[in-house]
Amino acid sequence: MTSTLDDTHDAALQSWLASANDPATDFPIQNLPFGRFKRGAEAPWGIGVAIGDQVLDLRRAGLVNGNDMRDVIGLAPDARRALRHAISAGLRAGAAGEAAWRATLVPQSEVTLGLPCEIRDYTDFYIGIHHATTVGQLFRPDNPLLPNYKWVPIGYHGRASSINASPSTFKRPLGQLPAANEPAPKFGPSARLDYELELGLIIGRPNVQGESIAIENAEDHLFGVALFNDWSARDIQAWEYVPLGPFLGKSFQTSISAWVTPLALLEEARIEGPSQDPPPLEHLAGGRDWGLDIALEVELDGETVSRGNARTLYWTFPQQLAHATSNG
Repeated sequence: MTSTLDDTHDAALQSWLASANDPATDFPIQNLPFGRFKRGAEAPWGIGVAIGDQVLDLRRAGLVNGNDMRDVIGLAPDARRALRHAISAGLRAGAAGEAAWRATLVPQSEVTLGLPCEIRDYTDFYIGIHHATTVGQLFRPDNPLLPNYKWVPIGYHGRASSINASPSTFKRPLGQLPAANEPAPKFGPSARLDYELELGLIIGRPNVQGESIAIENAEDHLFGVALFNDWSARDIQAWEYVPLGPFLGKSFQTSISAWVTPLALLEEARIEGPSQDPPPLEHLAGGRDWGLDIALEVELDGETVSRGNARTLYWTFPQQLAHATSNG
């Protein structure tokens, strides 16, 4: 895949919206993430783009014809880039349509954010090699990575029915727990609630069932990324996961950011992916230019408790997608 950096990425670009030019904002004009919003409990959902402290209503701005996010994330790459260019051009300082577009803005403080799109299923990939090594050392100190790890992206299907847009609250999960020195387990609340900081990759254009997606075509299907929090009840999981895998220890909650960062913005973060030894099989031998240098951190009660970077992911996004569809 080739780079598509363009003037929408220009660091010097300014908006006519003052809050978008604030160095502290998460939503400058170079970002332009997509999401779903509404004003009031009975109001319909709309498609919006975050800009400064506001939300641009794409339908009212005349940029989309409806309120179904599938129409946006399903766009082909050229149409997706054209939409981004139109949004960027309309928000730039000096844009001719500033007055009309100002009327389509809604303060973020006045909206409810929802899931950024319909999520029918998701695959949880176990591709952070440092994470996998650390966990493996707990069980196999001398051989933390199993033989298949560097040959195939390890993944399993997730729990789409319990994904909620962040921020959200949930009840502490209940489940079976092994009881010390007792023949039978007990049933009660988890005492070892845990999180995993992850990146959620949004696939907007599906493949035809029975047909694979080749690495070189992955960009046609990938729309963007969102921060993703995979919650785990480790004590419940430890009891139930053998031999088939986690169930109630995972199914109670998964959190996803309400804003999806478009694939175009990741262009700035692209680097060569980590060295892969042994070389992947032919259907995975590519996509190495889609390593990502993205710093990530977790904050808990105002304190940063962990930091990481997506550059340590062993398998790239195109390799994951190619593998996920390799059996049709």
